[in-house]
Amino acid sequence: MAKMRAVQIAQANGPFEIVEREIPQPGVGDVRIKVQACGICHSDFLTKEGRWPGIRYPRVPGHEIAGIIDDVGAGVVGWSAGQRAGVGWHGGHCGHCNSCRRGDFVTCLIAPQVPGISYDGGYADYMIAPAGALALIPDELSAVEAAPIMCAGITTFNALRNSGARAGDVVAIVGIGGLGHLGIQFAAKMGFHTIAVARGATKEPLAKKLGAQIYIDSQAQDVAAELLKLGGAKVILATATSGKAMTATLGGLGVNGKLIVVGAPADPLEVPAGLLIGGRHAIMGWPSGSSIDSQDTMAFSAWTGVRSMNEVFPLDRAAEGYDRMMSGDARFRVVLTTGELK
Repeated sequence: MAKMRAVQIAQANGPFEIVEREIPQPGVGDVRIKVQACGICHSDFLTKEGRWPGIRYPRVPGHEIAGIIDDVGAGVVGWSAGQRAGVGWHGGHCGHCNSCRRGDFVTCLIAPQVPGISYDGGYADYMIAPAGALALIPDELSAVEAAPIMCAGITTFNALRNSGARAGDVVAIVGIGGLGHLGIQFAAKMGFHTIAVARGATKEPLAKKLGAQIYIDSQAQDVAAELLKLGGAKVILATATSGKAMTATLGGLGVNGKLIVVGAPADPLEVPAGLLIGGRHAIMGWPSGSSIDSQDTMAFSAWTGVRSMNEVFPLDRAAEGYDRMMSGDARFRVVLTTGELK
């Protein structure tokens, strides 16, 4: 049997191991993807540290996958070998719970599937995925460019386009990191009056380069007061992993404004009830999206020039790439490549 490389974790908190495996065969309704690039996401710590309930080992991480369909299983319709395809956080669903019956697959209540958690993901030369999890990659995006769109991209894009904000509205992006640097670009390209919020004056040039009209230094300025000077934010997209930083922005919401949380802080948000009531403010979270949302995000990125800023590592340096991502020093996403790039 033909062999492939895979980077697996044999047990919770175990090291990354480069192993040789047989190339897997697609089952009914599945496709085999020849992986070209796979982003390393912070959520991969759920696999590395065994934080996902019921996860089974050994497991190959990775849910920001871009590659080429290599083979299709029986019953697959609409996909064929040779097509470029990606797979993101939404890696499958049960199809019969209330969420699935409403077409809201990413909130599947019974059997949500995530590549790299529910089944082996993209830290490998090949991986198997359900056909329903595939997103078509446009020709304008390279595999390295497409991979981070499968998670960081879709999360920020989908949250913004479903936020209720309209072109010209004040939209603030809190944090300029793996999520935030994409959120700023998407907000600007959608026509919002885009405000970037981060710590330190040194980040202002990058924020402006990414498309922000105004930069607020949360170390030197009162974020809420500055947003109110602009009439208040229709939407604040919170990408930074700090509950304290999110809380500090709430007073800057305009009437009927909304704080959308996509970063996952360890510390809680502290919300004054009166602030919510008086301004009819809302707080909500947003969990990426389904495969068609990934496809929409990539198409929009291709049309408008939105691109992730990436640090690229070969597959055999996956452990180094993961450590770089976890350090918080990466600018801004880390992507593994298999040597089979377009």
